[in-house]
Amino acid sequence: MKKILSAVFVSCFVLGGCSFSSGSDGGSEDQLTIEIYQGKVEFKDQFEELAKEYEKENPNVNIEITSVGGGNDYAGTLKTRFASGDEPEIFSVAGPTEAQNFEDNLADLSDTKAADAALEGTLEPVTKDGEVQGLPFNQEGYGLIYNKQIFEEAGVNPDDILTYEDLESAVEKLDRQKEELGIEAVFAFPAKEKWVPGNHLSNVFIAPEFDQKVLNAFESESVELEKGEEFQRMVDLQNEYSIQPTLTLDYSQQVEQYFSLGKTAIIQQGNWIYPSVEQMDPEFAEENMGILPIPVEGFEGKMPVGIPNYWGVNKNNDDATIQASKDFIDWMYTSETGKEAVLKDFKFIPAYEGFDTDKISDPLSKEIYQYASEGNTIGWVLLGYPGTWGDDLGSYIQQYVSGDITWEEVENKAVTRWENYRQE
Repeated sequence: MKKILSAVFVSCFVLGGCSFSSGSDGGSEDQLTIEIYQGKVEFKDQFEELAKEYEKENPNVNIEITSVGGGNDYAGTLKTRFASGDEPEIFSVAGPTEAQNFEDNLADLSDTKAADAALEGTLEPVTKDGEVQGLPFNQEGYGLIYNKQIFEEAGVNPDDILTYEDLESAVEKLDRQKEELGIEAVFAFPAKEKWVPGNHLSNVFIAPEFDQKVLNAFESESVELEKGEEFQRMVDLQNEYSIQPTLTLDYSQQVEQYFSLGKTAIIQQGNWIYPSVEQMDPEFAEENMGILPIPVEGFEGKMPVGIPNYWGVNKNNDDATIQASKDFIDWMYTSETGKEAVLKDFKFIPAYEGFDTDKISDPLSKEIYQYASEGNTIGWVLLGYPGTWGDDLGSYIQQYVSGDITWEEVENKAVTRWENYRQE
């Protein structure tokens, strides 16, 4: 009971539900500033709009949002912020590896409404010694996003694509009709972005090795790359049939310059691209995008779906600021205003109970949610990769694409790097 009363008192003090002022004229409360430092630029504008709504309801709290991404090193800049003493109140961490890197800065969020509402299993990767170190952003999924109209015109039925051989045949068919279809290439493979092959593509071929569980990868001293040959042929397929040169092709070009404008038929990305495509062409985004799983032998028809990021609260603050930070996250995922924004404006697939999933607003997220609800998923073990192993792997793949090293060397370098990280 004492804890409950204390929490109520702190909440009143922070959010202005009670009045604590001084001075002959009644005075005014000091305003608390909560800086949120996060790495998903795709919903930056929508997030800022939601923060304004929160400030209207809680005039004693000022929310400042700093979004770092789009090719910038979010984790590196966050480390710099903490090293300099310029620490944000709320920040994002990507799974157990980043949570471990910042564990001295992460408050226990076990007592939040959001923690109670989180879907089963979503908190496990960021729970240590009984303390919840992060709260899920959302669920995301990724695969091969395709242009429905181009597929139809080419006579390619996406429902017939299940195995790698099916995909290869469809790609060759699309390639033969490039001129008639008005596309420059089948794929836009952004090899400039190390995370695309090094984290996301690798994940679908490495997850089976760790029984689909991120903590198994996080705790493993080595990696065997059992499906290395399958991994290689997917890199080769995308690279060979892509807009060239792939090593100078980046994420924004892939999504906005080529796919959104109908100059390519397939890209490897996830539902997070929807807001960007919608800004370019709302009708295309709504009517013309579908998504296919990346074929993996033994796991055909399964989509990688997981929690890409978690909210962390900086424990190096006073109790009132920590509570205010928790209250904002709770409001975002449990209030009607917050939940509507998460579904409608952020285009998120919720990772919490209490949402009307029939209102998931975009077609990509609807398809991915369907895979998740039916259990047809591949785990996100990439968040258990040691250090910056995914980026390191991405750089080795860049060297492979440029012809500087063989695929065997890619694998050898990757295994050695993983083991070295675990020994550090």
